[in-house]
Amino acid sequence: MIDPDFTIVTASYNYGHYIGECLQSVADQDGVTVEHLVMDAGSRDATAEVVARHPHASFFQEPDKGMSDGINKGFHRATGKWVMWLNADDRLKPGALKAVKAFAEDQGGADVIYGCWDFMDANGKFLRRMTLLPFDRGILVQQGCYIGSTACFFRRETTIAEGQFLNVDFGYCMDGEYYARLAGLGKHFAYLPCVLADFRLHGESISQRSLGKDDLKNVLRLQRQAAEPRAIRRIYGIRLFSDEALNWVIDGILYHAFRLKKGILKWLHRSKVTMPPE
Repeated sequence: MIDPDFTIVTASYNYGHYIGECLQSVADQDGVTVEHLVMDAGSRDATAEVVARHPHASFFQEPDKGMSDGINKGFHRATGKWVMWLNADDRLKPGALKAVKAFAEDQGGADVIYGCWDFMDANGKFLRRMTLLPFDRGILVQQGCYIGSTACFFRRETTIAEGQFLNVDFGYCMDGEYYARLAGLGKHFAYLPCVLADFRLHGESISQRSLGKDDLKNVLRLQRQAAEPRAIRRIYGIRLFSDEALNWVIDGILYHAFRLKKGILKWLHRSKVTMPPE
């Protein structure tokens, strides 16, 4: 059997009210071959029934150790030439995969391809557009992850097939750690200035659920979210001193320096963004 062009991995847990849009956005892609793997951690809602109405998708239900572990389970099963994870509450833009395939053929040696995305609210209403910039490892590590996982694709042969999976110790910035690790291994990142996906912002998402809450559990969760980028900077970034307090000062300076650089590069590339041809 010929490997499909793409494997889409969707980790799911009680997102039956959103996952139908995710599934349909993949089913509507044309000009490419796709396998869609839904890795469900044991949803107790209508997820299984919704997936069953989308015959292009394969449904696997078993406990996992969190989102990163669920995605890794999909990575292990993936057979596509290019692999990405699409959150159960997100959507691909029409024509997105065809645009990525054409870009990959044109680029040749890219190991990771990433593009732009639109933020939408819980009801699917457009909020704002995220345009990016050509890859800069310093910005990624020192200023923070700026590549959206919902618009990022990995060449399976040179990443996952070489044993590179998400670090399950990361619950929030698993994507940033993964990109930093791949960059450290010399993998080539290519920026496709095209809007490829819709990213949903709502109170149930992992990154939003602690905001505005001041009880101990949620304060600890916010501290964990803040600690993961610091760990990425320490492992993959610049460490000049044995005294961590001094390194924090340097981190602050570098953060703002790369923030300025990021802003300049985004401004320079702002007019080059397109929509995928449908």
